[in-house]
Amino acid sequence: MIETIKEHIAKVTSFQGGTQEEVEAFRIEYLGKKGLLNQFFAEFKNVPNDQKKDFGQAINTLKIAAQEKVAQLKGAFEGQQEEKSIYGDLTRPAEAIEIGSRHPISIVKNQIIEIFSNIGFNVSEGPEIEDDWHNFTALNLPEYHPARDMQDTFFIQTDPDILLRTHTSSVQVRYMENNKPPIRTISPGRVFRNEAISARSHCIFHQVEGLYIDKDVSFADLKQTLLYFTEQMFGKSKIRLRPSYFPFTEPSAEVDIYWGLETETDYRITKGTGWLEIMGCGMVDPNVLRNCGIDPSEYSGFAFGMGIERIAMLLYQIGDIRMFYENDVRFLEQFKSSL
Repeated sequence: MIETIKEHIAKVTSFQGGTQEEVEAFRIEYLGKKGLLNQFFAEFKNVPNDQKKDFGQAINTLKIAAQEKVAQLKGAFEGQQEEKSIYGDLTRPAEAIEIGSRHPISIVKNQIIEIFSNIGFNVSEGPEIEDDWHNFTALNLPEYHPARDMQDTFFIQTDPDILLRTHTSSVQVRYMENNKPPIRTISPGRVFRNEAISARSHCIFHQVEGLYIDKDVSFADLKQTLLYFTEQMFGKSKIRLRPSYFPFTEPSAEVDIYWGLETETDYRITKGTGWLEIMGCGMVDPNVLRNCGIDPSEYSGFAFGMGIERIAMLLYQIGDIRMFYENDVRFLEQFKSSL
């Protein structure tokens, strides 16, 4: 029996299939369910004990030789087909292409843009590498102003006048310098601050800031705009404004929405109060209007700003801001949107 197997090994080694049909017939003869290999394996129980080892090794040698021969010949035929047509058989159904996912930051940013576009706000953009005037001085933050310490800044090389923008308010300054009122614009973009990276903060994050300048703009207009936004974005219709301080707005306020206390997560993210801070806002300081060439005696306006990561963390219940920047496909595949 072992000699018979060795004959088949020699036959397998010398086999040269001329067509795919011959190769398939060869495969069935040796590797099929009713092939010779299975027949030899079935005979194993009848082999004397002193020959079982040699018999088993011979069968395995035959099996490996047959598998390698089939793989070799099939690979050769496939190579010949690719040479005939670079693109293969164009009549074959196309392979399914997996649809990608948008980044959660992009999803939330696009939702915010759409909401404000519906009430007449356009989108303005500006450079991420800024100068001192647009990032600080024009926004009522002259040199040595103590409020500059609120924003730990990345400066470029040794030039104290060139820096990575700490907020997208710099875009608003550029927009006011180049456009006359009425102005109604939002400025989404990436900003940089020299902060320690943790689960709740990062040195890189994204903002959307809004600006509305026109005649007779009041704080009531600001409140109604923010109420509209929170209803559209979160489905929440209850907000409150707490007095705060920002150098470029006066008066200034922090905006909270009533998130509720329905789940354990609600208690955690609102610290048991039900209220959640989402942005800052205020009436544009007359000095800012004046610095941008707009007459504050004729025009007034409001501004607001929010962090996109913070809103995304709320909407998707993400507990660690660092996940937005790790590019983990397992995390990103969870987000689907047409926006």
